[in-house]
Amino acid sequence: YLFMGSYTAVGAAGLRKEGGTGRRAATEQLMRSLGGKLEAYYFAFGGDDFVLIADLPGNIQAAAGSLAAISAGGVTVRTTVLLTPEEMDAATKQSTTYRAPGG
Repeated sequence: YLFMGSYTAVGAAGLRKEGGTGRRAATEQLMRSLGGKLEAYYFAFGGDDFVLIADLPGNIQAAAGSLAAISAGGVTVRTTVLLTPEEMDAATKQSTTYRAPGG
């Protein structure tokens, strides 16, 4: 999962207080509590303040992690499901039935 987000004023104050490594450690703990692993954590500037990639068991755990972070009031988060090349291979082999609009 790819998580991108921004700090609120409260979250930015907390970041200033505990630093970047403190936030990464807190995020690692959150991902472990969900049965997953934090794979990458970066700070950014521009549209997003942070970008992270986590390996989680499923959508429920990803949603739970986002809700935990958002409801604490320090961040806003957008979550993107990432697929491995092998998962995309399986998707290309999946049998489908589809008719285009107007077709």
